[in-house]
Amino acid sequence: MDTAQRTILVTGATGNVGRQVASQLLTTDVRVRALTRSPAAADLPDRVEVRQGDLSVPRDLEEAVRGTDAVFLMWPFHTADRAPAVVDALAPHTNQVVFLSSGAVRDGLTPGQQPHPVGRCHRAVEHLIEHSGLRWTHLRPSTFAANTLWWADQIRSGDVVRGAYGAVPMAPLHEADIAAVAVRALTEDGHDKAAYTLTGPDVLTQAEQVHIIGEALGRPLRWDELSREAARRRLLADDAFPDSFVNVLLDTFAEMLDTPRPVTTTTVEELTGIPARPLSHWAVDHAVDFRRRP
Repeated sequence: MDTAQRTILVTGATGNVGRQVASQLLTTDVRVRALTRSPAAADLPDRVEVRQGDLSVPRDLEEAVRGTDAVFLMWPFHTADRAPAVVDALAPHTNQVVFLSSGAVRDGLTPGQQPHPVGRCHRAVEHLIEHSGLRWTHLRPSTFAANTLWWADQIRSGDVVRGAYGAVPMAPLHEADIAAVAVRALTEDGHDKAAYTLTGPDVLTQAEQVHIIGEALGRPLRWDELSREAARRRLLADDAFPDSFVNVLLDTFAEMLDTPRPVTTTTVEELTGIPARPLSHWAVDHAVDFRRRP
């Protein structure tokens, strides 16, 4: 693919993955445009063209996407209700969408047949993109390593992380690896109509993840198991955690305990030439987020 003079719009450009996508795109010869609700607080590199707007407002999205060749689309919503308007805003003004979907999506099932609500939502968005006439690639990541930031307040204030379902296994994935695959799909040929399942290299329980973060900090952290109801009360009391997602999260963890352990993939390495980063690497990269503040 000739990337010279191409313009790529990054939505969610101030989030964990979107910021990495924007930053890594700057190492190529494309022009990078970012959509954000607060440009003054975006703190993006000077070479990024920042546009103010909200993904949920079709007029904002249409204005941001005009003149672009491709879009990195993330989905910050818990339902697909806004998806028709978003896809309708994109389709007339760009050529390609790389969609940050979810590892909860199951192949061969319609949106309504997906067993998990997160899978139903993301598969519905995928379906609309596939029928939009746009070229498309879906990225289906496993658990984000950045989800461990939910524990940051507890780790800054003590050496114990309290939560439910500490034995739940998952394959934490560094946001830089998701972005690296997205950049390949946005700037190379050969990724059209592909759905990539992306995982970290290791299957780790939540308790093991806490231990690894402690090693990066040089502190002996440990997991303290709570009952589901106690964990639910803790999450509902957290103003930074959406109340509507509390039961979804806890239900997901309960289901994960009753299903086979996750299977890791080598897709990140196959597409980028570099193995997926382990959680220990991510924890070092983000150690400052967990350190006690003066």
